[in-house]
Amino acid sequence: CSSDLKYLSHKRVRVSGKVVDRGLMSVFHDEVEIEDFEYDPETESYYYPCPCGDQFRISLEDLENGESVAQCPSCSLIVKVIYNLEDFCRKDSNNRNPEPVAAY
Repeated sequence: CSSDLKYLSHKRVRVSGKVVDRGLMSVFHDEVEIEDFEYDPETESYYYPCPCGDQFRISLEDLENGESVAQCPSCSLIVKVIYNLEDFCRKDSNNRNPEPVAAY
């Protein structure tokens, strides 16, 4: 299982497989546990309501790759996703569990 760094420096974060320079804007709107997100099996993504009315999104693949930043597509807000990476590590791509975390 890959344990890529989520923070490459104090000003750069890994978002959807790309390194993004956030500069002073690296402040998260919030930190949200993965259990508070809603999973959509069709898109294999987790969603959480954004204050702007849209939803933060992080894909299952992003989580499997150790990423922890969910973005809102409608505004500039980001949230840090709190989760246990081992819960999302793929052991075999043919034996993939589409919903690895149950909401409480």
